[in-house]
Amino acid sequence: MACVKLGSKSDAFQRQGQAWFCFTGLPSDVVVEVGEMSFHLHKFPLLSRSGVLEKLIAEASEEGEEGCVVKLPEIPGGAKTFELVAKFCYGVKLELTASNVVYLRCAAECLEMTEEYGEGNLITQTEAFINQVVLRNWKDALKALQTCDDILPYAEELNITKRCIESLATKASTDPNLFGWPMREHGGPMQSPGGSLLWNGISTGARPKNSSLDWWYEDVSTLSLALYKRLISAMETRGIKQEIIAGSITFYAKKYLPGLNRRQGSESSSRLAPVSLGTPPSEEDQKLLLEEFDRLLPLQKGLVPTKFLFGLLRTAMILRANPSSISNLEKRIGMQLDQATLEDLLMPNFSNTMETLYNVDCVQRILGHFLAMDQITGGASPCSIDDGQLMGSPSLTPITMVAKLIDGYLAEVAPDVNLKPSKFQELAAAVPEYARPLDDGLYRAIDIYLKSHPWLVESDREQLCRLMDCQKLSVEACTHAAQNERLPLRIVVQVLFFEQLQLRTSIAGCFLVSDNLDGSRQLRSGFAGGSNEGGWATAVRENQVLKVGMDNMRMRVCELEKECSNMRQEIEKLGRVKGSSSSAWGNVSKKFGFKLKSQMCSAQEGSVSNQQHGHGKVEKLKERHGKSKKNSSKVD
Repeated sequence: MACVKLGSKSDAFQRQGQAWFCFTGLPSDVVVEVGEMSFHLHKFPLLSRSGVLEKLIAEASEEGEEGCVVKLPEIPGGAKTFELVAKFCYGVKLELTASNVVYLRCAAECLEMTEEYGEGNLITQTEAFINQVVLRNWKDALKALQTCDDILPYAEELNITKRCIESLATKASTDPNLFGWPMREHGGPMQSPGGSLLWNGISTGARPKNSSLDWWYEDVSTLSLALYKRLISAMETRGIKQEIIAGSITFYAKKYLPGLNRRQGSESSSRLAPVSLGTPPSEEDQKLLLEEFDRLLPLQKGLVPTKFLFGLLRTAMILRANPSSISNLEKRIGMQLDQATLEDLLMPNFSNTMETLYNVDCVQRILGHFLAMDQITGGASPCSIDDGQLMGSPSLTPITMVAKLIDGYLAEVAPDVNLKPSKFQELAAAVPEYARPLDDGLYRAIDIYLKSHPWLVESDREQLCRLMDCQKLSVEACTHAAQNERLPLRIVVQVLFFEQLQLRTSIAGCFLVSDNLDGSRQLRSGFAGGSNEGGWATAVRENQVLKVGMDNMRMRVCELEKECSNMRQEIEKLGRVKGSSSSAWGNVSKKFGFKLKSQMCSAQEGSVSNQQHGHGKVEKLKERHGKSKKNSSKVD
């Protein structure tokens, strides 16, 4: 640490209990009381350096009381600082440092230690040290700014606080890789003006490692919140990037809000790990800090990690922070909900009622903010994207990513027995239909909910199943749904119908490909002429095999249609037993909006095994209808 040496005579001062004595061979003729400490000194050294002490000593001497006593109740830095002031007045060697120079500068101002009372007085010495040493060095400027907190009114009056903040802001906005000296002294080795490392003051020629732009995060986190806010404001005026500012605020918050570190993983670097505090702030202080961080954080999307915002929101709910702060955090998260993970959404319910295990209402509000922002920004609709691109592209639209996230969240909260069907349905329906290219995730969540709530009546189960579109189920999901006994019968019939439509569409497409293949082979054979007779024979054989397979496929499709016709007759009989006024099949057709027509398909799908699988599902559905018929007969 740089210092300035002033005067001599260091052994004359001795402390005895709560009193300091100066032994110079002459008896003390004045007592200066600073707080609980008393200094037994001599008049002349004091009044020759300080205008205030000169006046006070003169006033005390005029009163004529035995012994001259001077009281200094409000001197910056207290007794410890006045000890250094007294030694300076006696000419004792004094070491100025970044830790004491602010106290001494403010005390010298209060005691009027100007050049009128001696050349090179304490005001001049301390001011020169601040300008020439402290403000030119990162660590010294930071330490001096920290000491300003104790005597802030005095430091503000002398503009010391502002000068330190400006110095730090300027250094933080400068690339340390370009100007490694002396700003790299915050924790690294000393460097020469050329940037090479120094060893015992000798340039080694070695170049230091590059510094990242967050090198100052840990240093400024030692400041009080009031000074930290002023420093951040000064940095913003100097054009420091908002993402760097947001990173510093995040680091500062993690240090003073212990709840944010609860889910920190091992991926965070040790250098950026929050400094452990001896005593964590009280809940009230943490609440105030959290509300301040909400005001400090930039509003731009993506500058603050979504996981950190969820941590702030979780902490705010635990501390029962201001509702406006909680609402602001929910809006911030809503702006970038597509960057969240399922773990982030699983926030416990901290309310006293404890209706549900997880805070579903909060997630629904966040989703609402995201959808509102998506409409304002004109987010791309997945409908405008090619189906193949949407299914296979790793870069889905934000609304599609959020829909997938919400479906996963619904599957996680579905086992909660306290989650009401209306709440589940409200959250699931909040996602627009176009946001889900497939409804497999929603089907999985509904299935888990039905499994965890077996007491639901049929009407509630049907209402939940209406959330999904059976036409948007994959082949695997359709296969599972057709055999799912938890689903209402109407939904199973609807799934089978749309599965049959998909089958016919696939077969028709395959037949079209086959015709194109035949035409292209004939075209190629025309060009090839007689020289490719062997290749033509092979193509003919392949075509014959393909046609045989297609004939088998047609037979299977016909069998499937016959089974569907039989199923229709069974349903009609079931309707007559119950005394229905109209055909039950007509009601099913009217509700589902489709009609089954027997027709002969002239194409193939994938393999004969798929047709056998479809035949098995129809048989299983007939078995379920038979059970329903027997039960109805028993009831009648």
